[in-house]
Amino acid sequence: FQAEGGTVISGGTDNHLILVDVTPWGVTGKEAEALLEKAGISVNKNMFPFDPRSPMDPSGIRVGTPALTTRGFQEAEIAEVTRLMADCLKHAQDASQQTRVASRIREIADAHPIYPAT
Repeated sequence: FQAEGGTVISGGTDNHLILVDVTPWGVTGKEAEALLEKAGISVNKNMFPFDPRSPMDPSGIRVGTPALTTRGFQEAEIAEVTRLMADCLKHAQDASQQTRVASRIREIADAHPIYPAT
């Protein structure tokens, strides 16, 4: 996220939860949650210490990696998902970018099904 211009509030990835201030991309946590949901990515809007915004429309999102690692995502795929998330938020008003991100997320998810084919 930091390489894409976001601010990682949680200080890094020392556990499976990451708090990201999304306001550098021109969106609020509430908007980010809705945009990412439309793209097929589930996150939670979230406050962080000294957040100037309200709890119902905070500045950040909380991202958890267990949903990815449980499906077998490796580091390269998680990095791509992170870039796609940033693209989605950076281009919040661009419908073609939103469609592109959602399409790529679907491709990645389909390659890592929740339940393996039997």
